[in-house]
Amino acid sequence: MDRKPKILYAIQGTGNGHVSRARDVVPLLQQRADLDVLISGIQSDVQLPYPIKYRFYGLSFIFGRHGGVDMWATAKKAKPWLLWREIKSLPVKDYDLVISDFEPVTSWACRLAKVPCISLSHQAGVMAPDAPKPEKDDVMGRYIMHHYAPFTDSYGFHFARYGPQVFTPVIRQAIRDITPTDEGHYTVYLPAYDDQTLINFLSQIPQAQWQVFSKHNMQAQTIGNVTIKPVQNDAFIQSLASCTGVLCGAGFEAPAEALFLGKKLLVVPMANQYEQYCNAAGAATLGVPVVWMLDDANLDKVTQWVMTPATYVVDFPDQTADIIDLVLHNHLPSVPAKPHLSLEAFLAQRDR
Repeated sequence: MDRKPKILYAIQGTGNGHVSRARDVVPLLQQRADLDVLISGIQSDVQLPYPIKYRFYGLSFIFGRHGGVDMWATAKKAKPWLLWREIKSLPVKDYDLVISDFEPVTSWACRLAKVPCISLSHQAGVMAPDAPKPEKDDVMGRYIMHHYAPFTDSYGFHFARYGPQVFTPVIRQAIRDITPTDEGHYTVYLPAYDDQTLINFLSQIPQAQWQVFSKHNMQAQTIGNVTIKPVQNDAFIQSLASCTGVLCGAGFEAPAEALFLGKKLLVVPMANQYEQYCNAAGAATLGVPVVWMLDDANLDKVTQWVMTPATYVVDFPDQTADIIDLVLHNHLPSVPAKPHLSLEAFLAQRDR
């Protein structure tokens, strides 16, 4: 293939983790391909500083205010006929390779057009057979995860290498370049809780100063030992870099970045969110405490976490470029009958 391969990279826009990871993935793909970027969804607060060819409404889960997904709001905001038109309109056959970070429009467009779709996502890591799972199974949650954004092959990210195509997290360069400090505050990102609930709970732990990044308030305010801030990428990174600990949902990117920076961590999985239950199980294997709800029954546990030092040992090497090269080697049609390699085999072959 003399020309650069043409690649479509599709990003899920529910939450901030997918877009945060894409900040490092997109420039690597741009170096190697003629790249078009697609984003769908309506819940991200982080902007992607690169050209976006397709912006779709997609299918988003709407965060609630009491610790979980607001299923009623999710249903009200769903636009199934628009979703169908977006799927039908996407020209996936025009690309040499389609890569999806758990993005449903692209994945289903590929399924309908019988075009291969490669998943490069945390969810692919969660679905790996050997990845940690919650003690209580959630049949519906597991079904949704497996069918929300179908794929033909996958490369996943998780807290540990749970399979030959499961890798440790993509830690964005803005975090890798940080020299962490400890200025005594705790960084909070719990988008499924409203501000008042967080203020009422955290003010009962006066030993700590809390910096809460809120999806529900665009104005900064301080009430006692709790400061509410709107979600803004640079401000969040600054708070994360200088905090004592992180209290956040059991997503993936925020806990992974906290662990990489050596911060004390406590996760609160969103209610009725199977992926976050799986993430909590994975974090627990590293010794990270889990609280299932911010309520009076768990106040002592959170207070004890604040009062107790904690150290987690993780190894998250910077292999993003190598993983991208592996995906392109395995799936671009420029060389017939290429071997389907693991990262280790690929690096060994490349470095001979």
